[in-house]
Amino acid sequence: MKKTLIALFILFMFSLQAQATCTLAVTINDAITASTSDYLARAESIAKDNRCEALFVRMNTPGGSLQSTRLIVEQILRSEIPYLCLITPSGGGAGSAGAIILQACHVNGGLTATNIGAATPILGTGENTPEDLRKKIINDTVSWMEGVTQLRGRNLDFAKEIVTEAKSLSSEAAHKAKALDILAQNEMDFLKQAEGRKVLVNEKKEFTVKVSELREFSPDLRYKVLSFVADPEFAYLLFMGSLGLLYVEITHPGLIAPGVIGGIGLVLSLVAFHKLDIVWGGLALILLGIVFLILEIFVTSFGLLGIGGLVAVFVGSLFLFDAQATGYTLPLSLILSVVAVLGFFFLGIGYLALKTIRHKSKDADADLASHKGVVVAVEALGHRGQIQIMGETWFFVSEDSLQVNDQVQVTGRQGLTLNVKKVL
Repeated sequence: MKKTLIALFILFMFSLQAQATCTLAVTINDAITASTSDYLARAESIAKDNRCEALFVRMNTPGGSLQSTRLIVEQILRSEIPYLCLITPSGGGAGSAGAIILQACHVNGGLTATNIGAATPILGTGENTPEDLRKKIINDTVSWMEGVTQLRGRNLDFAKEIVTEAKSLSSEAAHKAKALDILAQNEMDFLKQAEGRKVLVNEKKEFTVKVSELREFSPDLRYKVLSFVADPEFAYLLFMGSLGLLYVEITHPGLIAPGVIGGIGLVLSLVAFHKLDIVWGGLALILLGIVFLILEIFVTSFGLLGIGGLVAVFVGSLFLFDAQATGYTLPLSLILSVVAVLGFFFLGIGYLALKTIRHKSKDADADLASHKGVVVAVEALGHRGQIQIMGETWFFVSEDSLQVNDQVQVTGRQGLTLNVKKVL
């Protein structure tokens, strides 16, 4: 009897493991940029860690970067869990890059009163593309779309026309044309229709879609920061502006602010351009921030280096850990605690160092005032020249007309020049 109960318990546990534990839900409401590809990559990692058997993607986007779109499509095609992508809410749409991503999703659909299409590549500035370049980009995109569409068994003509002719259809028409798998009244209707469908994951393995309790992975602070800097036009302006600020700092050393802002902006723009991986960008920002904080101790910057260093460390910490690679992200509370400790430590040391320098300066002035000096050279009718005091030679200015070997008393100091008066 005991063995039978153990066997039944084991079978029960296996049956629980066989069931879908969750469906992770994400929301894309902005342009497709580097922040989107990073967001979806982290979402897939979280879904795997939580043994979710599907990723539900709500999509409402006007389009975006073709490079980011390629990265997202590659991620979907090699994913081991199905992507269930829905154009939502009613009145929304999946234009340009969004339409391409929808063709890669294992199951796609749209709510009534939504639309899909218009995926002809254009320049980010909105200017006309040179004819030869336009043909090259369109032909490359069409051939890419053909492979993705054929893999999913959807309407090949529609996939071509949204690129070559900027065709756009309502979700109702796209569903009739077999460009969308499901036409739904609401999100739950879409998930209900998606459940049980046979899809191909990782381009080769057949998988039955299972839908369970929704778990939200809302856009976090990392996503919002990346979205802010990853807009193509803003990223370009950030890059050029950062180069300009660094040039100003190099040609006018000591301004501090242009160098700090330019250094941070340059790293962020390289991340936005996909020229620097997000994790490496985070590490670069942290190292740059530590350098700024150390310089704050030795350079009088009125806190600019310290503040810039803390900002760089904070943003770099947001980017540092990639959940897709490490399965871990830093809690915001930990990041804020570390930044606060660093700020207290380095800015505190800088304050104490500045206080010590000022104290020494005051002591030196007091020593000069307590000793008499001897004039060793004169000019300007004896009102300017040099004196020797405490074994050092200083420039002086005086209202009295002085001669060589006159004794003088120091009454003040302006940098390296002493104010003196004649000792009678």
